[in-house]
Amino acid sequence: MTTPSRLPDAATLDSILAELEPASADMDLLPALASAFPGFSFGLAHVDGDYWRDTRTVIRPDGTRVGELRPWMAAELAKDGRDIAALWRRLKETDLQIAEWRGTGVFVFAPTGPGAADYIQVALDRETEWRAGPIVNPDYRPWSEDELVDPSWIKRDAPSPASQIAGPVYRLRGRAGGAVVHVRSFLGRCARLERETREARRREVEQRVIREVRPDGARETPFLEAVPDWFEHVPREVRFFQDWEESSASASRVFTHWALDIRDYEHRGEREVGFIPRPLRVPNERLQVSDGTSVHNLMDRIEAIDREIGLPFGWFFLMTHGNWVDPDVGNAIAQGLKANRVRLPDCDAAVLLRWVGRTYGF
Repeated sequence: MTTPSRLPDAATLDSILAELEPASADMDLLPALASAFPGFSFGLAHVDGDYWRDTRTVIRPDGTRVGELRPWMAAELAKDGRDIAALWRRLKETDLQIAEWRGTGVFVFAPTGPGAADYIQVALDRETEWRAGPIVNPDYRPWSEDELVDPSWIKRDAPSPASQIAGPVYRLRGRAGGAVVHVRSFLGRCARLERETREARRREVEQRVIREVRPDGARETPFLEAVPDWFEHVPREVRFFQDWEESSASASRVFTHWALDIRDYEHRGEREVGFIPRPLRVPNERLQVSDGTSVHNLMDRIEAIDREIGLPFGWFFLMTHGNWVDPDVGNAIAQGLKANRVRLPDCDAAVLLRWVGRTYGF
């Protein structure tokens, strides 16, 4: 394997994506990346979450572009003296149509080393332009200008290939700081910013007290006496990867099971960094603790989930996300471990008990 000469960068990626021919973009994407960045082994994953752009185009049946919907509609409305009913009657007799760009998320990954966080992630949008519908709803008169430029009559079921106008095209996802990321470096940034943020509050925290009112009178406890490790807080993003490396999941690479929606930007003078993990495989049913559910039944269920998604201890990471495995499941299994009623591999038990001691979630 060739030793990588440089990490992928946004400017080069933009150039590569712009040069892809839509007809073969899906097949050419990874080879183009491998050619531009020798030494990397790129893989790709699609994620759920279809979207559409709110900038639409007016077209004729032959595909001729008439103009952008919003300014074009404003000009047409002016022609009718801003009479919405008159405009609707006129337009519904035309063959004009609306074209709309629709997309889905795509993540590209390339390992840079053996560790759980040793990889590059590139977040992309894959977009295709489609004939979306007629210029107005012929069966329903709009009552406002907003209804004219925000077409609620468009159906977004899977369109036929004949409805495709352009694309697919790939674009770097427009999220500041999150489109191209070396994950280990990003985790280091998360940890550093957390330390700096907490250190900046040292004087305030050292003076803070917790007031309790008891039958025998009020009592004040220094905050740092109650929470002595407040300055050693580890961000949830770092803990996610730490738990992966120290559990049975470490036999697999994170990027084969999860994508990261990363954010890194400034808002009102404060730096915001972090990510939301997005599973690439999910179980068919959500696992919750209900009345009468035994810990042994929960063990059967988590083992089934691990088999279903193809990841040992995968249920735990789905639990940190929260949508597929309820946190109460982890608490119940931890209680079973402490009572010697159930067993997990030692490494997984240690991770779970540490999580119970200080929970985190996304």
